[in-house]
Amino acid sequence: MNKPLHDYFTQDHRRLEKILDQACTNPDAIDAHLYHDFRVGLLTHIKMEEKILFVAAREANDGVPIPLAAKLRLDHGALTALMVVPPNAAVIAAVRHILDEHDRLEEEPGGMYDICEKLTHAQTAEVLQRLEQTTPVPVHPPNTHPIAVDSANRAMARAGFDLHLEGGTSQGMHKGV
Repeated sequence: MNKPLHDYFTQDHRRLEKILDQACTNPDAIDAHLYHDFRVGLLTHIKMEEKILFVAAREANDGVPIPLAAKLRLDHGALTALMVVPPNAAVIAAVRHILDEHDRLEEEPGGMYDICEKLTHAQTAEVLQRLEQTTPVPVHPPNTHPIAVDSANRAMARAGFDLHLEGGTSQGMHKGV
């Protein structure tokens, strides 16, 4: 079966995984340039899903959100919060853990991409065109403030992940991660 939307997003997942792998070849010295590219790419991917794909699927479903969208949005919130803090081994491990589960929910047979593909089949060309026109998300330098770590921890907990980064204000620290 022809699945252009599914293919578009899964290919982008593989592209992002490759950039992250290259950025983290040496976990003790994460490549800042490649990690920046990963951050921009991941946040742009999330933007495409949230602002284009999920909206098109909801509209095609008579305004009813796809049930899986709520969980995926929580994951997006956790990933976005993790993109705020400086990368280290714990941050990278959390990102990988969340992406493993998140991507599976989107890519597996009957997952979010299949659901969206079926609902939006009449608008596939239009949706793909909008995806191609998506501008990259601008990012600020990583935030070293302990509150950023606290925010990431809360976002991961809301998304149902039992993960915790050290270095937030709850740890009594006043310097960054």
